[in-house]
Amino acid sequence: MKLLEPLVINQMTIPNRVLVPAMVTRLSGEDGFVNDAVMERYVRFARGGVGLIVVEASAVHSSKSGPLLRLSHDDFIPGHRELVDRVHGEGPSKIVPQIIHFMKVARSGWRQTVDMLDVNDIESIIEDFGMAAVRAREAGYDGVEIHSAHAYTLSSFLSRHNSRKDDYSGRTLEGRLRMFGSVMTRIRERVGADFPIGVRFLAEEVVRDGYTIEDSKPIALRMAQLGVDYISLSVGGKFEDAVPREGQPLYPYTGYSGDRCMPGDWYPALPNAHLPAAIKAYINERGFDVPVVSVGKISAPEEAEGLLQEGRADIIGMARQLLADPDWVNKLSQGRADDIVRCIYCNVCKQLDGSFREVNCFLWPKGRNQAPDDDPDGEAPAWADDQGSLTAEIDDKGRVLLAWQVPASGDTRIYDIYRAEENGDMTCIEAVKKPKFRDPLALGGLNYTYYVRAIAADGRASPPSNAVRVSPDVPDFSTQTPHLKAARHV
Repeated sequence: MKLLEPLVINQMTIPNRVLVPAMVTRLSGEDGFVNDAVMERYVRFARGGVGLIVVEASAVHSSKSGPLLRLSHDDFIPGHRELVDRVHGEGPSKIVPQIIHFMKVARSGWRQTVDMLDVNDIESIIEDFGMAAVRAREAGYDGVEIHSAHAYTLSSFLSRHNSRKDDYSGRTLEGRLRMFGSVMTRIRERVGADFPIGVRFLAEEVVRDGYTIEDSKPIALRMAQLGVDYISLSVGGKFEDAVPREGQPLYPYTGYSGDRCMPGDWYPALPNAHLPAAIKAYINERGFDVPVVSVGKISAPEEAEGLLQEGRADIIGMARQLLADPDWVNKLSQGRADDIVRCIYCNVCKQLDGSFREVNCFLWPKGRNQAPDDDPDGEAPAWADDQGSLTAEIDDKGRVLLAWQVPASGDTRIYDIYRAEENGDMTCIEAVKKPKFRDPLALGGLNYTYYVRAIAADGRASPPSNAVRVSPDVPDFSTQTPHLKAARHV
C-alpha cells in the first residue's frame, strides 16, 4: 500500500505518506510558549503513526495575536526542543513547524494590507523568517514549513489583490512572487541545503478577482525552482470575503472561501483534489519531482490510496480526520480500517477556532481536549437480541425520524447513521451522541434504507442494527399538506 511507504524529502525520510497539516489548537497561552497541552496534541499524532506532523503556525515576529505559538526569540527554543524530543521518542514520525507572519487586524474591521508595508518592513519580515527557521533547526525539528497560504502576509503578496506598484507589484506574477522568493532564499542561506523546507500555499484563492489554478501552476513551478522540498496545497480562507462580526476582528474562514478551505458535510469527498493533481502534473512535466500534498475532505483509506496510485499526489494531508482519530495510520497498518473514527465534517472544530476557544473534536468523549487513546483489546458495543429496535417515521416536514435502543453492552461514545437511497450502497451520513436522529434530506418519491452502528471511544463499532426502509410521499403541492407515512421495516 503506497500510503504506508516511506518517502525521502531532502535529508528527511517520513515513514509513510500521511501528513497532518498545521491546525490551530488555541491550547497555547498568549505568551507563545509551548505548554503541556500543546505537546500532548502533537505527541498524540506521533503515537498514532502519522508520517509528517506540521505544528500549528508559529509567529516569526512579536505582534500580539492571542494564543499563538512563537519562534520569534531564542527564549522559545527550549519548549520547541522538548516538543520535538517527545515526538521523536514516540517513534519514526517526523515533525516540522509552520512559520508565519501576519499583518495587523483590528476589532473595528480595519486591517493592514501589503501596500502599507515599506521596504524596511519587508526586509525585517524576510529576516524574521530566516531567524525563525534557524531556531527551528536549533530546536531539533526535521525541517520547516513556510506559511504562504490563506489571509496572511506571504499569501497576500502572491494574491491578485496585491495592490503594490513597486518591485513587489501585484500587476505581474514576478512581482507577486518576489516576496516569497526573498524569504525562501534567506531561509536557505540561514539553514543550509540539507534542511528540508516545505511551503503551504493556495491552489486557488476562491474570492472574486482572486487567482485560480492558472496562476498557482507557475507559482508552484517557481517554488520548485527555488528549491522547496515539498508543496502543500490548500484553497481559500481569505479576508476579502470574510463576514464582519461586531466587536471581533475579521476571521478569514467565515465566507465562501472559508467553506472551500474547510469543506463541510454538504460537500462531496475530495472537492479540491483536482487542484494539487493539476499542479503536480504541471511541475512534473517541467522536470521537477517536488512532492505535492493533497488536502481537503480526504478520510477514506481507499480514496487516499487512489490519489497516490493515480499519480495525483505524493502525500495525503488530513487535518480534521486526524483530529477525529490520530490513530488512522496505525489502524490502517494493523488491518483495522473499520475501527477508524470517521470525521463527519460537522466543523465544530472550525466554530471553536472562530470563537477563539480551545479546539477539540465533537466526536471525542465529552469534556476532553485530547483524543482518546486506542485500545487494541477494547470491546465493541453489542446490541441486545432486538438489534437496537431501530424505528423510523416521517414527520410533517418530510424528515425521517429514527430512534433506537442503546446497546446492551460496551461503552458507546457515538452512533453512526447509515443510509442507502433506492438500492444503492449504505453510506455513513452522520454521527450523533443520543439514540435518535432526524434526516432532513430525504426526498419524497424515493426509497431509503437505514441502520445504525454504535461506536466505542477507540472506534470499535457494533454490528449494524436492524434495518428500516421508508418511502416518503411526494408532497401534495395543491394543498401544501404533507402526508404522514409509516416506515416499513425490513
